[in-house]
Amino acid sequence: MKSNEVSTRFKIGSISFASLSIIFLFCILVQVFFAGLAIFVNPVNWTKHTGFIHLFEFIPVLMFIIAFIGKLPRWTIGHSATLFGVIFTMYFTANITPVIPWAAALHPVIAFVLFWMSVKTVPKVWQMAFKRENDKGAAGE
Repeated sequence: MKSNEVSTRFKIGSISFASLSIIFLFCILVQVFFAGLAIFVNPVNWTKHTGFIHLFEFIPVLMFIIAFIGKLPRWTIGHSATLFGVIFTMYFTANITPVIPWAAALHPVIAFVLFWMSVKTVPKVWQMAFKRENDKGAAGE
């Protein structure tokens, strides 16, 4: 194998990481939609909001594992760990309300941070996963 060839491990890892990043972003949007339904339509929809998180809360852990196994850049490992940490903080702000009531107000702010982190990451990981080797030389021609 030539040194300039992209390894299969990296290629599969980067495509998997990009796919999970897109799925995670979509899940965040759905989660915010469920919160909006609960606030503006019917409080019964809180069960959707509180239940849906359990379907995607561990995506950052999978991203972390894929980044590590796929030998992706270090920032992908740190980003995955940070996403999981932010999700943990979301749980904290949702459940500490009886003790620290103002912490509940941080919950939607942290959700915005989570959304923004995901929005900024998707194009970066997409480029990492799907850039072509010959694109590097095409810019100089």
